[in-house]
Amino acid sequence: MMNYLPEVYLLLLGFSVFMYAVLDGYDLGVGILLPRDNEAHRDRMIASIGPFWDANETWLVLAVGILLIAFPSAHSLILTELYLPTAVMLIALIMRGVAFDFRAKADADQKPRWDGCFKFGSLFAALTQGYMVGRYIMGFESSAEAYAFALLSALCVTAAYVYIGGAWLVIKTEGALQIRSARWSRRAGWLAALGIFAVSVVNPLVNEQVAARWFSFPELLLLAPVPLVVFVTIFLVDRYLRQVPMENDAGARWPFIGVTVIFALSFLGLAYSFFPEVVPGIMTAQQSASSPATLKVVGYGVMFVMPMILLYTFAVYRIFKGKATELSYK
Repeated sequence: MMNYLPEVYLLLLGFSVFMYAVLDGYDLGVGILLPRDNEAHRDRMIASIGPFWDANETWLVLAVGILLIAFPSAHSLILTELYLPTAVMLIALIMRGVAFDFRAKADADQKPRWDGCFKFGSLFAALTQGYMVGRYIMGFESSAEAYAFALLSALCVTAAYVYIGGAWLVIKTEGALQIRSARWSRRAGWLAALGIFAVSVVNPLVNEQVAARWFSFPELLLLAPVPLVVFVTIFLVDRYLRQVPMENDAGARWPFIGVTVIFALSFLGLAYSFFPEVVPGIMTAQQSASSPATLKVVGYGVMFVMPMILLYTFAVYRIFKGKATELSYK
């Protein structure tokens, strides 16, 4: 009897990574956007992510946990190939956590330094994540082209985080900061669109399997709407952001929802390109999976933990909905 548990875990892994990219992606984007010239804006921007940012990283922990337990050989390969960028990412995330607390406790003249620490921690975390995505998509090739693609991926993933971060601020802020956030988001959206286009072009060129999946018939006709919907959504989000602020804040959630749709379709495109491979071109879910007995036992834990994280996430965003107010540490 065929064991489908590895593919199920791969889907759960992909879902966890997607949730992390959206939720921690926007608060990394907000951190990157912290302006040097306006302390009041920095305070309000950090207040907009204050109740959420730490919990958003839970999805990264869950994703790494699934990778380690369900696909130990893939975990070993990925962490071996990406040891240095992973270490830089962890240091950057620690910088963010320390800076978030210390900015409230430091003397007034030290606060800008901790804000800068939060900003650069967010930037380096985003860049390393984008670099790792690029290396992963290229199957950890050591060619100059593969490293160039990884660097492009680093820039474009960072732009995507700024894109969704600015969209988040359109929801959570008002006045001059909201207008400024819409402008930031628009500019980042253009670079993110370039990144999506680059990945869409490079993947089929360097991977025959991807080319066969996307450009054979009837798959080509069935899949054609995916890139079309992505670029139409980018256009519609851009049109809305040009008109911010809207009367009575009408449609303020649309940019964030639109960018989330773009993220989702991009993830689905990558999933379709590589599924059921855990590491593109190297190993599949079946080849790298733990024993069926292990997967079954761990499955009970996943069935409990993932719904709890989803419920907690829903509750937090429900409780702290609305515009950001002054952040209090009392």
